[in-house]
Amino acid sequence: MEINQLGQRAKQAVRALATSSGGQRDAALDAMAEALAAREDEILAANERDLTNAAGLSQSLQDRLRLTPERLEGMRKGIWAVRREPDPIGRVLDGQARPNGLRIQRVSVPLGVIGMIYEARPNVTADAAALCLKSANAVILRGGKEAICSNAAIARALREAIAKTGLPADCVQLVEDTSRESATALMRAREFVDVLIPRGGAGLIRSVVSNAAVPVIETGAGVCHAYIDKAADFGMALDIVENAKCSRPSVCNALETLLVHEEIAAAFLPLLQQKLQSVELRCDETARAVIGGTPATQEDWAAEYGDLILAVRVVPDLDGALAHIARYSTKHSEVIVTNSYSAAQKFLDEVDAAAVYVNASTRFTDGGEFGLGAEIGIATQKLHARGPLGLGHLTSCKYLIYGNGQIRT
Repeated sequence: MEINQLGQRAKQAVRALATSSGGQRDAALDAMAEALAAREDEILAANERDLTNAAGLSQSLQDRLRLTPERLEGMRKGIWAVRREPDPIGRVLDGQARPNGLRIQRVSVPLGVIGMIYEARPNVTADAAALCLKSANAVILRGGKEAICSNAAIARALREAIAKTGLPADCVQLVEDTSRESATALMRAREFVDVLIPRGGAGLIRSVVSNAAVPVIETGAGVCHAYIDKAADFGMALDIVENAKCSRPSVCNALETLLVHEEIAAAFLPLLQQKLQSVELRCDETARAVIGGTPATQEDWAAEYGDLILAVRVVPDLDGALAHIARYSTKHSEVIVTNSYSAAQKFLDEVDAAAVYVNASTRFTDGGEFGLGAEIGIATQKLHARGPLGLGHLTSCKYLIYGNGQIRT
């Protein structure tokens, strides 16, 4: 089906959603969660076909793609988490009475039709559908070819569940054409799509930002840094680095570059090497003089590996770390490990990123961990939202003005 046809159907669904109640949308979310359980065998079988076709991909990409009963249950829990959130639509954000008697209210409204372009992670299909439905938006989903069987099975289940509750199935639509042309058409469907949210690697994000005619909420590639200050607790630093790099290296909040103060490099780096025996360390000359490792190239400082690879650089001081981060950061998540209040505060003040941490893993940059419920992505831009995009970020506003015959003179 052509993008324009999907867009027309989405616009019709938005009109129906505009008159729906929060209770109706919650009932649809309940049905969606139940459908994932009822269709578990079908969805997992579809995922196996995707995994078979993806045999040549890296282990980290296969991990992103893989579904299990536990991950499906996590998707259901994500839908329920969204369902429990307060209705974000129709909230009075502020109001005033003017001297001429006009009463003005600013209320929250849906964005409209949201386009999603994403790669490899079929859980995004359910997460995005749930968030958009709860916030009374229609969504057009365009996943990658690697996950097309999984995405199609999930979307079928969700659409049928929505229809059974009386809302239009076209609240959620999937672009089954995974060609580059379909992605380009969605980027340019300004007549039908109100906002586009890309979610994936740096190449996808760049392509969408560069080519889209539709307004874009830019979610970011995650070249995340940890700076180990000279005042760091070594045990804490090692645990944070291990968690940030190894717990799930394929995700965007995983650590990619480690910066170490030169005064502690000789003592800290051998402990790091012992702690991260499964990780390839790509080191600058100073770090290599201590622990060896693969020589780092200029490209390593800007790399989002999505794998068990970590770039390691020794810096002269905090200012050196801040300069490196300013040059190479994708403005996603950055952390300092230190017991120095002044160093921590300087890092918080000067680092320009969506999430800036003191003494905690970057892996917490997540809507659920931030108390927002599920998220549709991590925005690294500054307009109109930044950080994990939860329900409240999928709304706009409009002004309601009540008068009794006023005219402007």
